[in-house]
Amino acid sequence: MPDDDEYVYDDVSGEWVPASQLKAQAKNGDDDHMVVKDSVGNILSEGDSVTTIKDLDVKGANVTLKRGTIMKNIRLTNNPEEIEGNVDKVRGLVLKTCFVKKN
Repeated sequence: MPDDDEYVYDDVSGEWVPASQLKAQAKNGDDDHMVVKDSVGNILSEGDSVTTIKDLDVKGANVTLKRGTIMKNIRLTNNPEEIEGNVDKVRGLVLKTCFVKKN
């Protein structure tokens, strides 16, 4: 029996895919998707909105982001532990994903 009879849930695509397909992707290095997760494990993607989970001092801007500050339309960076976005007083702000929660 082929491996296509077994299906595995793919967190990146959110779909059930044949196990053989997932194995082939891992073998060929076709996994071009970087998984970025927030502080509670939700998968983040471009354009999502996030909320800060604690007060954060922004270095160089002399601003404190209060808990509950919403950052809309985030952008993913090359680092899976960081996101980029804009808030009221700071443009191009890079935050660690461990300090945000997806809305």
